[in-house]
Amino acid sequence: MSTVEHNTSAGQDAGPILVIGDGSWGTSLALVLARGGVPTTLWSAFPEQAKELREARENKRFLPGVALPESLNITADPWVAAEAVSFVVSVVPTQYLRSVAERFRDVLPADVPLVTATKGLEIETFKRPGEILLEVLGERSLCVLTGPSHAEEVAAGKPASLVAASSDLDFARDVQRAFTSESFRVYAGDDAVGAELAGALKNVIALAAGISDGLGLGDNAKAALLTRGMVEMARFGVARGARADTFFGLAGFGDLVTTCCSQHSRNRAVGERIGRGQSLQEILEEMDMVAEGVWTTKALFGPNVDTDELSLPIAEQVHAILFENKPARAAVLDLMRRTVAGEMDGVLGAK
Repeated sequence: MSTVEHNTSAGQDAGPILVIGDGSWGTSLALVLARGGVPTTLWSAFPEQAKELREARENKRFLPGVALPESLNITADPWVAAEAVSFVVSVVPTQYLRSVAERFRDVLPADVPLVTATKGLEIETFKRPGEILLEVLGERSLCVLTGPSHAEEVAAGKPASLVAASSDLDFARDVQRAFTSESFRVYAGDDAVGAELAGALKNVIALAAGISDGLGLGDNAKAALLTRGMVEMARFGVARGARADTFFGLAGFGDLVTTCCSQHSRNRAVGERIGRGQSLQEILEEMDMVAEGVWTTKALFGPNVDTDELSLPIAEQVHAILFENKPARAAVLDLMRRTVAGEMDGVLGAK
């Protein structure tokens, strides 16, 4: 029998858990919990979509061919969804998160903790998803669940490892226990800021990796982009109060490798199409799902962010390509012609 059928969970004693967001990743996380015997509700923002999911027992739009177990509750009613839950998992794209969270403002009791599994930054405010949730729903325990985890593979029961990071380490361990199964291994950590920034910033580097693929620059160039991109991520994170080592773990390095190299990666695919000459507008108009890296890149160089004293050359060139109509090959040349520097400047105490 398959791994999916034998997905015995360490979290079977967990109370009911609500997953907000019926996209591919939200559905996959709900599947992990339900297959492990955890009472789970999946909430959709659209009543007609919730009805289709209940009747078809399949997310035909985002995860076609994957059966949803009868034990998985599905609803579009916030009050029904949140009844007696032990914690809530938010899996809503960043640019829609604030409006969705407001629908639960009067629904969630103040003592219900939150897990965010969204990777991005709000354009207007540069806030992380966790910050948005706490701002809208009030202060409470918050955990960031992130790492290398394509929804298609997780839904199929293929092995994956993530990190649950929270300043409330007891809650991080609760999340760890609820999600851990034979095919889904979760580590506990305490650097939520670093984990969340890593999950957002790696999508910017994935766009660069895709552009490199589209231009046909080869393995050497792509390896350099990943390695130098990792340094940029850590440099930015340290400046924002995160720990550098977080970026060299699952939340950073692990997720970066997956996103930059996988056929499932939307951000890498967008970058590849740009490298082949398509416009960003044309690409986005054809997409059903969200490529968070596009909006994270825009947020990173928005009016609410001071990056003047940080060296972020790859991210700067991605922004120029996406939003300033800079030719991709010109951006590559500008990166290669930069003044030479120390490999780890600004990271791990390097000077």
